[in-house]
Amino acid sequence: MTDQPFDSTDRMGSAAPADAALRGAVIVGVIPDQSPRVLKEAARYAALLGVPLAVVHVDVTRFVTYEDPDGYVHSAPVDINVDVGEGELQAVQQAAETHLANAGVTWEVRQLVGDPALAMKTLAEKIDASLLVVGTRKRGFGESLREFFTGSVAARLSHRQHRPILVVPLGEPLKDDEDWPES
Repeated sequence: MTDQPFDSTDRMGSAAPADAALRGAVIVGVIPDQSPRVLKEAARYAALLGVPLAVVHVDVTRFVTYEDPDGYVHSAPVDINVDVGEGELQAVQQAAETHLANAGVTWEVRQLVGDPALAMKTLAEKIDASLLVVGTRKRGFGESLREFFTGSVAARLSHRQHRPILVVPLGEPLKDDEDWPES
């Protein structure tokens, strides 16, 4: 098992300095190789709102086993290949450094574990986020199948919390008379 910081509240229930610095932040969910447009739009809204930006990557290959009172979440891998999540976090960190260098906002990268919608919702509640930002999914059969079983993160967030959600389209939009591609 690995310990990963997830929730920074102390034993008395008040926000620890790490979470306090993100109070009211815009949260953006990022995955490796995602269009930089998602990060840039999130940074633009954070600047407009005058709040920091929390760049989060959710490691779906791990699940929460239990949470300590001091705010640390203990997690375990779903798969034996535990290096996958670390590599993805490094890719997200690099993307943030590249695309947010001149954004004019304070930002921080965090890794969460488990279900993306629930993990983002939990962080949003802890820091009283102003806005949640996610990108649309890629075209293709594999992504369609994944969404069929897990559902859209944006749709699930919209039904499980009260904050506004900005969904940033990726790639070229389909024409009105164009069908969703199967492959």
